[in-house]
Amino acid sequence: MSRPPRLRADRDPGDNWAVAPDGTRYWGAFGAAGLLAHDVERGILLQHRAEWSHHGGTWGIPGGARHQGEGPLSAALREASEEAGAPSGRLRPRALHVLDREVWTYTTVVAEVTEPFEPVAGDEESLELAWVALDEVAGRELHPGFAASWPVLREALAHRPALVVDAANVVGAVPDGWWRDRAGAAARLVGRLEELAQAGMDAGEWDLPLQRWFPRIVAVVEGRARGTAPGTGVEVVDAPGSGDDAIVAQTHALAAAGHAVTVATSDRGLRARVEPVAATRGAGWLIDALDAARQRG
Repeated sequence: MSRPPRLRADRDPGDNWAVAPDGTRYWGAFGAAGLLAHDVERGILLQHRAEWSHHGGTWGIPGGARHQGEGPLSAALREASEEAGAPSGRLRPRALHVLDREVWTYTTVVAEVTEPFEPVAGDEESLELAWVALDEVAGRELHPGFAASWPVLREALAHRPALVVDAANVVGAVPDGWWRDRAGAAARLVGRLEELAQAGMDAGEWDLPLQRWFPRIVAVVEGRARGTAPGTGVEVVDAPGSGDDAIVAQTHALAAAGHAVTVATSDRGLRARVEPVAATRGAGWLIDALDAARQRG
């Protein structure tokens, strides 16, 4: 197809142009978002753009206009599903990169492929979809916007932050009656960690590139809190005995798997045990992050 498909009359209000004071037009009245899906074995999922599209014939990532009231993460996953058949259940968001043009933003969602899938073009915006090895991406004729962002995005792929939470210590820092119901307090903490998993954390908290990160979150529970259900984006580990021993074990396992681990605890003895392989932050730091995530939500 040499011409773009006609816009539907019932399209979302976001499927329109944002116009800068100098007349420059950007697609997406509420901004746009795209998905950088990374498969460790196969590389990056790239889209060969249809000739009629902006910078047609170049390679970029699946993406498009954000819908009204839609967040960038949801938009990127939706667009990747519509354009490339990318299943959100096989992707773990890791970071956000935001290009800000004042009147318009483009958010790249960096995501890890947790289970392989084959892309399938779902509309007329793709000439081809392909997994491209990291070392071969720059050799393609790239969309100018993606080409400008690729160096920092590639650097970001090397980072895998993880957060291990000393649940008993963090719960104990908030005087909300946790001593009467430790299991309930642990469940409340997991619920708040879910909010954090959805909202992400500022890159400055991790000394990382890009703007926002979604660390792997592991909460270790002990004693009467054992059996607490995991949450969306939150793993829960029951300590069979000592909670500290379980946290040390989880920290070493994640570090050995290539994660940059931060342990949230105010326990000085535990911090000394994990500091050879992990950064440590106090319970208050995590509580502040949880409060910030709730405000963003």
